[in-house]
Amino acid sequence: MANRPGPVRGALRLVGTAGAVVGGGLLAVSFVSSACLGAFQSLVEANRKKTAPDCSICKGRGFTECRLCNGSSVISWSPLLDPAVIKPCLCPTCDGNKVQRCLNCVGRGYV
Repeated sequence: MANRPGPVRGALRLVGTAGAVVGGGLLAVSFVSSACLGAFQSLVEANRKKTAPDCSICKGRGFTECRLCNGSSVISWSPLLDPAVIKPCLCPTCDGNKVQRCLNCVGRGYV
């Protein structure tokens, strides 16, 4: 008699199995819908890129000269309100690369 599961264990096993099936189904649907949305978004983006005009600000490159440091990669910074000493600091906007993403086209190169 010790080998037969009782009514409570059988019910718990059934609930556990049903939960696993439902959870697996939701995971599968989520994965498939994410893949389909990604494919659809890339298709729409490719079609938009073919027909859209180039950005007039960056001329289709996607990058412009940094506006904060004006392309010098360094800004003048002082921790005090009345600056006794002004320290050169690496530009936080471009991280010293002298360019930043175009704010008009968000780095895509087209509008």
